[in-house]
Amino acid sequence: MLEPSTALPGRFDDLDLRPELQRALTALGFEEPTPIQQAAIPVLLQGADVVGRAATGTGKTAAFALPILQLLAEGQRPKAPVALVLVPTRELALQVCAAIESYGRDLRARVLAVYGGAPIGKQWRTLEDGVDIVVATPGRALDHLRRGSLALDGLRTVVLDEADEMFERGFAEDIEAILEETPAERQTVLFSATMPPRIDGMIRRHLRTPARIEIAAPAPVAGEAPKVTQKAYVVRRSDRAAALARILELESPTATLVFCRTRTDVDDLTEQLNGRGYRAEALHGGLGQEARDRVMGRLRAGTAELLIATDVAARGLDVDVLSHVVNAELPSSPEIYTHRIGRVGRAGRDGVAISLFDPRQHNQLQFIERITGNKISIEALPSVAQLRTAKMGRLVGEVAALLAAGDVAINDPALEALLDEHDPAKVAMAALQLAATRDGDRLSEDAIEDLSFRLLRRNNERPDRPVRSDRPERTERFGRTEREDHPVRADRDERFARPDRSERPERGPRPAGGPRGTTAGMTKLFVGAGHDVGLRPKDLVGAITGEAGLRGSDVGAIDINDRFTLVEVPSDRADDVIVALRGTTIKGARATVRRERFTAGSGPAPFKKKGFDGDAKGGPAKRPTW
Repeated sequence: MLEPSTALPGRFDDLDLRPELQRALTALGFEEPTPIQQAAIPVLLQGADVVGRAATGTGKTAAFALPILQLLAEGQRPKAPVALVLVPTRELALQVCAAIESYGRDLRARVLAVYGGAPIGKQWRTLEDGVDIVVATPGRALDHLRRGSLALDGLRTVVLDEADEMFERGFAEDIEAILEETPAERQTVLFSATMPPRIDGMIRRHLRTPARIEIAAPAPVAGEAPKVTQKAYVVRRSDRAAALARILELESPTATLVFCRTRTDVDDLTEQLNGRGYRAEALHGGLGQEARDRVMGRLRAGTAELLIATDVAARGLDVDVLSHVVNAELPSSPEIYTHRIGRVGRAGRDGVAISLFDPRQHNQLQFIERITGNKISIEALPSVAQLRTAKMGRLVGEVAALLAAGDVAINDPALEALLDEHDPAKVAMAALQLAATRDGDRLSEDAIEDLSFRLLRRNNERPDRPVRSDRPERTERFGRTEREDHPVRADRDERFARPDRSERPERGPRPAGGPRGTTAGMTKLFVGAGHDVGLRPKDLVGAITGEAGLRGSDVGAIDINDRFTLVEVPSDRADDVIVALRGTTIKGARATVRRERFTAGSGPAPFKKKGFDGDAKGGPAKRPTW
């Protein structure tokens, strides 16, 4: 295993890169390579296979991109690519493609991002014209490979970037199939933030005595505790924007980075928070480099309060002004959680990490606590009254500081007129009240159910609750009484008493056919492909995770039949999945994708391999109504 040391190059000038690359790095402001670049670039330039483990945002893209660009031929180049970079998401494909283009601009490097959801015909034509480096998601790369539009015979290097994330999204078999079609003498590079055991098998099968490079996270300074306060709030997804507005109003952050899972989530949350009076900016893979630079400039200049981003788009960001990090929903792993909250609390500054989670994710929060060794305090969502009190307290403090500084003008004629007619204390209070309600649109009166109470009570951390004066004493209200003497209990028993079985009405016939009930919070989709095309659950999961940006754990029950498949996806992402799957192929063919149309009692009989049975009277089989 290689570790960075004093023997490694301290500057890019020491790496002996070709002049075109040196000029590009200088123009981009890069002077010193990061530890992963120091350790990996010299080894890759020698042609060795590499397994690199380092956290996100450590410069892994340049670590593999610069050696690839170093070996590009001068002058006329072949049409087939010499390098293939596999990444888990379309956002990362676009980001890596843009980075490689910026490094290789003076070499006129031809780089193409290949991913689902984009017109495959345009990608095909670009591949026919010739490219040097292809950056692709595994599903779309395999699709091109099967169509014959992606030639791998001339590959010198294959890179598996964010390998753990690709495995998490169900791409393991696609990667195996792609690697089987590459030349045996290729150079293989695998980078990952974590190394789960299942990746080891792939390393043994496809890498030749690789150099292992591990860049450990910097150790904390002795005697200096992390200065990140970690909090969590139990919030339903539908209340997320309103709840976050309340939390931010209570926290009063300098600048905040909010993490979302997908670009759709980023755009939706940005729009909702801007509608509440916040200055929020979106950052995801759909933005070009120029737009991305404008967003970052506004954040650093203080003209934007919130930066709402995906994990992929936020990689490599280093913003000194950040005071808060927010997980709009819990990340999928403790490692991602650690990387996110590491954005604040740097250089001795205090920071706050806030996580919003659904009640069903409580176990996931406890798992993150256990693995990271951090205590994440579950807080009660602040009420509007609490926020107004806190804001008034801040205003009073600001007024006191202004008075102490002696910068208050007291000869304003309008103020003197007010003081002649009204008591000075009342004038001051009226001014404070006006200032406190000036941006009252942020303090929305939205009714948000406080779900923290149940969890806090379970953990014996019940928060202080307002006491209602009209309630009887606890001992009187909840004192033990016999059921027949307690009017409320007696009334309840009468209303909910079960009738004698003989008095119950007979049940009607159970509807024939049709799928089982859909899981709460999920929507069932119809996919017009099944056993007839050899569809397997992992094929469908891979397509959904690769094209729609979901994780494997987001996909629910899958029911594969002869000619169609039913699959459950989160209801709030159903439309995204439909659009994404319609733009790609499943098992090499396009399939109909729509919401399931089954109505209980009117559905078809189950499909059978030999076709449909006729009806009870011997007539022809009815067509299914899917």
